Amino acid sequence: MPCRRLNRLPVVPAAGASGVGAAKKSAAQERAPVRFECRKRARAGRAAARSRAPGEIRMIRLYHVYKSYQPKVWALEDINLKVEDGEFLFVVGASGAGKSTLLRMIYMEEFPTKGEVVVGKFTSSTMNSKKISLLRRQVGVIFQDFKLLKDRSIYENVAFVMRVTGRSQEKEMKARALDALDKVGLYARRNSLPGELSGGEQQRVAIARGLVNEPFVLLADEPTGNLDADNTAQIVDLLLDINTSGTAVIMATHDSELVSRYGRRILNIEEGRMTERLEVPVGRTADVWR
Repeated sequence: MPCRRLNRLPVVPAAGASGVGAAKKSAAQERAPVRFECRKRARAGRAAARSRAPGEIRMIRLYHVYKSYQPKVWALEDINLKVEDGEFLFVVGASGAGKSTLLRMIYMEEFPTKGEVVVGKFTSSTMNSKKISLLRRQVGVIFQDFKLLKDRSIYENVAFVMRVTGRSQEKEMKARALDALDKVGLYARRNSLPGELSGGEQQRVAIARGLVNEPFVLLADEPTGNLDADNTAQIVDLLLDINTSGTAVIMATHDSELVSRYGRRILNIEEGRMTERLEVPVGRTADVWR
C-alpha cells in the first residue's frame, strides 16, 4: 500500500485565475504534500520511539490454557503458545473450533478456566478493571461484523475507541483518529456514515479503529469472512503492510487456502486443541507445543 494520500492531491487553479487570492491558494496547495510528509515522518518517529522504549515487553504467551463453558467440555484445551514482537500469525480452523475464544483470551474479554495468559506486562491471573483499560490500548481488535456505530461518522467511530480506553485529550484523539484513517486510505471519507461505505471500506474503518491506540499487536477475527475475493486480498495486503511497520498481527480465519498463499506462520485449531504447526517461515524461531 503506497504511503501517499491520493485523495489529498492538490487541485490546479482554474485557467486565468490571478491575483493575491489565487497566489495564496496555489501556495497552500503546494504545502499540502509537505504537511502530509511531515505527518508521515512524525508517525514513523513515534513508532520508532515505541520500539525503543526501555524495558517494554511486547510478547504474548499462553501457558497450558484451558477454557470451559460447561463441565468437562473444553472450548480450548492445553494451549501453549508464543507470539514474538512483530510476528504475523494465521490461526486456522472451522467455525466453532476455538479461534475466537483464543483471541478473546489474548485481549482478556474472557479468562482461562485453567492456565495463564501473558500479554506484554499483563497477566490474566492479576487483571483488574484499571489494567484492562491499559491492556486495550496495547491490543487492537478487528471484528468480522465491523461493529461500527451506524449513527456516527467514520471519524467518530475511530475516536470512540480512545474514549472508552481512557484517553481524554481531544487534540491527541483527533490527530490519532485522522492518522489511522489515513493509514487505511479513508481520510477523505472521514465524515461519512458507515452505511455510505462498501463492505471492504467498512472493514478498513474497523482496522483503523484497531490501530488508533497504536497497539503492539492487532487481533483480526475473521476480518475477510464477509468480503468478496478482491476485498479479501486488499484487506490481507493491508494487514501485511501494517505488520511491516512493526505491529504484530494475529489473524483468525477458516480459509486455509487463503493463508497458504502468504508464507507466514500458520497454526491449526481443531475442537479446541492446537493440533498442528503447518508452517514456520525461514528465520522464525517461535514454537508451539502440543
